[in-house]
Amino acid sequence: MDSLEQLVASAVQDFDAAKDDAAALENAKAKYLGKTGQITELMKGLGKLDPDAKKAQGALINAAKQQIEAALTARRDALAEAQLQARLNAEAIDVSLPGRGRAGGGIHPVMRTWERVEEIFRSIGFDVADGPEIETDWTNFTALNSPENHPARSMQDTFYIEGNDSQGKPLLLRTHTSPMQVRYARSHTPPIKVIAPGRTYRVDSDATHSPMFHQVEGLWIAENISFADLKGVYLNFVKAFFETDDLQVRFRPSYFPFTEPSAEIDIAFGSGPLKGRWLEVSGSGQVHPNVVRNFGLDPEKFIGFAFGSGLERLTMLRYGINDLRLFYEGDLRFLKQFN
Repeated sequence: MDSLEQLVASAVQDFDAAKDDAAALENAKAKYLGKTGQITELMKGLGKLDPDAKKAQGALINAAKQQIEAALTARRDALAEAQLQARLNAEAIDVSLPGRGRAGGGIHPVMRTWERVEEIFRSIGFDVADGPEIETDWTNFTALNSPENHPARSMQDTFYIEGNDSQGKPLLLRTHTSPMQVRYARSHTPPIKVIAPGRTYRVDSDATHSPMFHQVEGLWIAENISFADLKGVYLNFVKAFFETDDLQVRFRPSYFPFTEPSAEIDIAFGSGPLKGRWLEVSGSGQVHPNVVRNFGLDPEKFIGFAFGSGLERLTMLRYGINDLRLFYEGDLRFLKQFN
């Protein structure tokens, strides 16, 4: 009995001696509870005793074994707690320090323009349409009266992607939002009043051009829509967009395959840093009879106008920005000015 008590005391002493060393603790465990440990050897010796002595001695050895295992578990828990506490102390956070606040996000200036354009045109009865950015050759070019040999179809001007449309023509990233004029007109009956804002893609990049940019197309088709209506609508739009009546609008003759006659729309501000300068803001014109026919309408009966404006261009004029690339660099010093 005394020898078992001494064995337990010795085990507890060895376990306590393993201060911060888990390996030393496991070695001490093996000394008493391993395959060749002292408790294991005592259990093996029970076979030499008579049944009564074996039963009595076995009970004492089991009691000593349980005490040693309890002491081992307690020491393991103590070491684990000490390690955890040391780690917590090393990684302590001073909760009395003020937190790092996150500034609220804001709307990108081009998206602000997009929303503003939609709001203005909705107020004068225009619908807003949206469509695919991957277009067919027919909707992007042919239906808009652009011939097969038109330079805009070249690889230098247009992004083509893998796959063909139903006519065997390659698919492409739309070069303007004008395809939505075709899609919308073919699914609605006149009168048709719609704008189509969205992302467009061309192989172009400099201070005033980007491979991806935003456009808004406008279309009004009915039985008696003239250039006078185009001028009235666009003048109303730019006055509302720039929040001033102190500007002039002029139509300068131009050429576009999908309109005839065609005109560039310029504006001149009467005050401010752009005072007196004529600035191009949009292309426009009377919808070409071939395009009206591709809408599925009779060009002898229906007539109308279309225009296309760059949203980045409008944003640059509204906020006095001289480099389009600033919109896409993600510089918070620039973007936070608009929020």
